[in-house]
Amino acid sequence: MPSAPEDHLSGFVVAIDGPSGSGKSSVSKQVARTLGYGYLDTGAMYRALAWWCLSENVDLTDPEAVTAAAHRLPLSIGTDPDDPTVTVGGVDVTAAIRETRISTNVSAVAGVIPVRELMRVLQRRLISEAGAADGGVVAEGRDITTVVAPDAPVRILLTASEEARLARRSTELHGDADEASVEATRAQIVDRDKADSAVSEFSVAADGVTTIDTSHLDFEGSVRAVLQVVGAAQA
Repeated sequence: MPSAPEDHLSGFVVAIDGPSGSGKSSVSKQVARTLGYGYLDTGAMYRALAWWCLSENVDLTDPEAVTAAAHRLPLSIGTDPDDPTVTVGGVDVTAAIRETRISTNVSAVAGVIPVRELMRVLQRRLISEAGAADGGVVAEGRDITTVVAPDAPVRILLTASEEARLARRSTELHGDADEASVEATRAQIVDRDKADSAVSEFSVAADGVTTIDTSHLDFEGSVRAVLQVVGAAQA
């Protein structure tokens, strides 16, 4: 297990990592609802930064410019699993950060190492604030179990086969998982995995991280599997 950071997290923290389409966002929200915990989507923070950079005409190929933008980012993020709002400079971008143009560009900002360190510090603060307010928090995102919250009492890696992930994301984006819809989604999934793997390892669990393969689990089954791990840790 990685050494614990000097700052201590507040509340009971459930950290969930996993590739795109593994179900980590929907499962994390439901687990938070069930436990009465707060919920933090760390990936939304990078999406918000991508939105901010595009709106400010920041050159995404310039790491220094992206880092400077990250320092200026006027971000406010909600931790209610029923209403996880994201606001930038007073503008509600909760829906906007899910648009294709953001999905296409988010890896450009998430791959900047100084930005990741800045976000790590902010994410730990938000995790502690939500944990203190609600008694616990479910935090999900890339490298959450190894870099952001290696000291979380529960660390889970949700995985799924590429076929399962493609079908889920295709249904989410296109409303169907037919062959045409799946193929339209394939490049997004594969390209995102390739870009993210350059800065974080999310396909193999680190020591102390529990792997849950959701390939053959439905939504309810995936939620139950996570809750079982949490229950065992709290026993």
